[in-house]
Amino acid sequence: MRRLLPLLAFVVLLRVPFLTQPIQGDDVYYLAAAQHAQIDPWHPHHARYVFLGKWVDMRGHPHPPGNAWVLAGLLAVFGDIREVPFHAVYVVFSLVAAAAMWSLSQRFSSRPVWATLLFLVTPALLVNGNSLEADVPFLALWMASFALWVEAVERRSVMALTGATAAMAAASLFAYQAVAAIPILAFYLWRRARDWRTAWPVALTPVVVIGGWQVWERISSGALPASVLAGYFQSYGLQSLANKLRNGGALVAHLPWVVVPAVAAGAGGLRIIAAAFAAGVGAVAVDSNPLFWVSFGAGVLVLISLPRSFLSGWILIFFASALVLFFAGSARYLLPIAAPLAILASNHVSPRGLAAGFAVQLALGLGLAAVNYQHWDGYRDFVASLRRELDGRRVWVNAELGMKFYAETEGALPLEQGQAVRPGEIVISSPLAFAGNFTTGGGTLTTLAEREIRPALPLRLIGLGVRSAWSTATLGLRPFDISTTPVDVARAQLVVERKPALSWLPMNAPEAESQIVSGVHNVEGGGWRWMGARAVLLLKPAPAPLRVEYHVPAQAVARKITLRLGDRVVAASALAPGTHSLASDPQAPPGDTATLVIEVDRTFSVPGDHRELGIILSGAGFR
Repeated sequence: MRRLLPLLAFVVLLRVPFLTQPIQGDDVYYLAAAQHAQIDPWHPHHARYVFLGKWVDMRGHPHPPGNAWVLAGLLAVFGDIREVPFHAVYVVFSLVAAAAMWSLSQRFSSRPVWATLLFLVTPALLVNGNSLEADVPFLALWMASFALWVEAVERRSVMALTGATAAMAAASLFAYQAVAAIPILAFYLWRRARDWRTAWPVALTPVVVIGGWQVWERISSGALPASVLAGYFQSYGLQSLANKLRNGGALVAHLPWVVVPAVAAGAGGLRIIAAAFAAGVGAVAVDSNPLFWVSFGAGVLVLISLPRSFLSGWILIFFASALVLFFAGSARYLLPIAAPLAILASNHVSPRGLAAGFAVQLALGLGLAAVNYQHWDGYRDFVASLRRELDGRRVWVNAELGMKFYAETEGALPLEQGQAVRPGEIVISSPLAFAGNFTTGGGTLTTLAEREIRPALPLRLIGLGVRSAWSTATLGLRPFDISTTPVDVARAQLVVERKPALSWLPMNAPEAESQIVSGVHNVEGGGWRWMGARAVLLLKPAPAPLRVEYHVPAQAVARKITLRLGDRVVAASALAPGTHSLASDPQAPPGDTATLVIEVDRTFSVPGDHRELGIILSGAGFR
């Protein structure tokens, strides 16, 4: 305990400067589940919210509800979402992970203090330990279960085995990747006490817990979360070959940076670092499709080059699982192998090298954590600065992540894809945080406020023009990036009323954006747009027939089209594949604005595209 307490104090020192960390990343979705748990505590993942412009069911979230339950408890205690007390409680998970690492290091490392220190300054742990996401709570419980499992196997201790079971059961409620512990724990048991029959069933705890939760949801709500998740995987294309290759490439690129001093060592289990380093360095300098194959191949070579020790087996099994299970290639995915890598480094690197590596990792990790703080704090400050302008107006947020949380805190509503925003309303947006398509319903956008978010240090985890895979490999394959450009540009725009200028509206006209009210998607091919089930356009009145020119692709399922002038039907026709037009009798609407409504009876969607598709419009109006 005398040696452990300073290590725990070091953890607290690392966390205290970040207790005011803004809500970031996926925090907002876990908090949505925690809010839902206040009315349905047994089903926090029955929360529904708008994600990327579409309503989604959180039963398809890629994590079980353990983290949502923790946040739900904090919300019940504190009565509201408060950054400082929430983060203070989450420091406990970092302390548990540190204590478990100390236990494992004493058994497997010749320099347990150095091994534990290297683990604590893993860059991904320094950054993600300041979030409210599930990664560090899962890591803490994963590490606790491993430490107790080793203790139980070595001493044939039923008490330690019970603790390991409880810790792994809890970890299984935080992340599906807990199943990767089964072969790792079984591998250790096989090597050390294969005749201890009591322990073998315990290794299956993750399958039992996750399976039990799935059955409970099926019985109580009628749907398997795994089925809902699989549906989202398919509709968003998350498990496509391209995503799997990007995931593999990014994980290999992240690997050398889990424990920096291990890069210089080629002995024993550290060959995994040496073999991956070339691909990792390549990922920093290059970001192209051939690198997917190079990185993926390097990952396979790394796996087959590992020696047969428990620590290297731990790395081997989890890294192979990460290549199969994950799709985004995030750095935090490799946190469960930070411990064995740190222990191997402590055994094979000189004390001088360990000290140098610790200093490099600490500086890099704190630098990345500071940049991460300033990024999300930019959203918090920007929204707070708008309170006077937002007062008394309807406000929409066209963004995800931290921007969404703080805008909704001030009363903003999430913007759905293709939604119309009326004159007098405000849209808060972020080009980085997945801004979607919307229409201004006869108005034009005027910027009320705009702010570049530019952290002080040139390190980048995510950002505009950044090719870092820190959070997602869709932006690039670099483990992190170096840049002085803004990570994002936060905007608040007011929709100002403008009368329609055109009577005949080609879909590629500059005026189209302000005269399309709803139901029509972005321009494609230079001159046409898909519409959904119902399109609404504003037109300058003219004494002429209402006319719509459209194309019905072969895959379209719509079979009837109807034109309305306001609420009055002026034309209708059956639909057939090909290019056609439909016109009404001559019209003479009064006033300076006419509303054309185009309706089709059915729509369809295609994999990877969440839009409702009816027919293709090329032009509409009085002609």
